[in-house]
Amino acid sequence: MSQTVAQHSYNPTYIPEQDLPLKGVRVLEISHMIMGPATGMTLADLGAEVIKVEPVDGDRTRRLKSAGIGYFPVFNRNKQSFAVDLKSPEGQKLVRDLAAQTDILLENFRDDSLLQYGLDYSALSAINPRLIYVSLKGFLSGPYKNRTALDEVVQMMGGLAYVNGSENRPQRAAASVNDILGGQFGVIGALAALHERERTGKGKHIRAGLFETNLLLVAQFITQFELTGVPPTPMGSKREPPWGVYDLFDTKDGGRIFVAVVSDAQWRTFAAKFMPAGWAEDQRLASAIDREAARPWVVPAVAEVLKGWNMAELCAALEAVNLSYAPVNQPHDLLRDPHLTQGGALMPTVLPTGEHISTPALPIEMDGRKVGKRSDPPKVGEHTVAILKSLGLDDESIALLRANGKIGG
Repeated sequence: MSQTVAQHSYNPTYIPEQDLPLKGVRVLEISHMIMGPATGMTLADLGAEVIKVEPVDGDRTRRLKSAGIGYFPVFNRNKQSFAVDLKSPEGQKLVRDLAAQTDILLENFRDDSLLQYGLDYSALSAINPRLIYVSLKGFLSGPYKNRTALDEVVQMMGGLAYVNGSENRPQRAAASVNDILGGQFGVIGALAALHERERTGKGKHIRAGLFETNLLLVAQFITQFELTGVPPTPMGSKREPPWGVYDLFDTKDGGRIFVAVVSDAQWRTFAAKFMPAGWAEDQRLASAIDREAARPWVVPAVAEVLKGWNMAELCAALEAVNLSYAPVNQPHDLLRDPHLTQGGALMPTVLPTGEHISTPALPIEMDGRKVGKRSDPPKVGEHTVAILKSLGLDDESIALLRANGKIGG
């Protein structure tokens, strides 16, 4: 991976806990997998006290392997774990008691799942009218409202897999884009309702949907079709970009790099720096339209020139003249990206198993400071006893709940 970022002496700083914007806000998270935990993590990072309600033996996401092994470690920092048997009346009462003292509740289960436990919005808002209840679902209102969905499901039916694949083979985006982004819309809804509550004194039921999130992600392609009558060409098919140089190129040392030259001024800069004499003044290439038409001979010529550079030198040369470029990396290459490591975007994290990993900070800064990590992902039920004592339970009552299998930790 290229190490072309200037080696400044960065001192990344994080906002102190007492200054975090959501300090004093309590969140009860009843969720699993990605969409719900991503919502809870964002609120937790911003300073909210997030209590994660888990089964007595822990969120099953903790036990995923292979491609799912990163779900729990990434999305559950800065949270407390409250392990309780929600199927029991005792467990349901404990969660209702917590909800009575909560500002925001997050859930991503089927509507009837929490209804049967008396933990639906109607039941909980009756005991806490100020409660903001955030439901993270597959679909919002409409004929599909009660369908079960996954990120891959909505990518397929929502056209994202089509534009990301090839004509005959739709391909989902590898990242859980709808789960993660949909969770952030849950955050936006929660914060809007929290602001409104200052005026009205009342909470609200917020819903965020995977399918509707996907709709926003493909909106530009829908509008393209409406305005031109031409559907988008899938990314995996032969596709001609609207610029002369907007392609992947090979380097001398076996790397691959994406280079984008989109404006006339950028073209003159690029041609003067990298191409043989006369290219910058060639009138056949004077405008973006000219260069697009000339792609059949321009792109091979550029490729021939660039394959004479090694990756590090080419990145440095492109950056020196402020042209857009990107080495083709694998995700784990980012662990040694100097911008991320020096800028504080990767935070050391210790898992309940004792393993050490790096997790990304929220991609925002406030007055130049990031929101950081106050606590690592918790052990199952790590905070159960402390939470129960905050509800007024004594040691004997807690011991009885544990003996009867109603709580964990």
